[in-house]
Amino acid sequence: MTDINEKIYSKEEVAEKIATELPNWYFENGWIRRKYKTSGWKGTLMVVNTVGHLAEAAWHHPDISASYAFVIVKLTTHSAKGITDKDFELAKMIEKVVQWQPAKEDGSPFEGTPSDPRFKYIKYD
Repeated sequence: MTDINEKIYSKEEVAEKIATELPNWYFENGWIRRKYKTSGWKGTLMVVNTVGHLAEAAWHHPDISASYAFVIVKLTTHSAKGITDKDFELAKMIEKVVQWQPAKEDGSPFEGTPSDPRFKYIKYD
């Protein structure tokens, strides 16, 4: 369901929001896009499943391309035929969850994934 008053961002507005809010994303062919590099199939599946869960919870579904060591996420609001707040908000949530590194947070009780190649699954920015 789409709000008929939903704002559709111009190319210039999309570029500005990406630059300030989602610097690892880019705008191409009507989509905001992001490529996540992984350390192999296990990491790729973890990213795909994370994006799938967040998209389903938001009821806003991206296009996803997956390969052995990367995942490409593409967002647009099909019903609005453009980029809306839904796309930016889901992209921010995906970034927050996929890029989470608790070991870098002050006071976190979690040590984070070891840098040992046997356990590494994503290549953080």
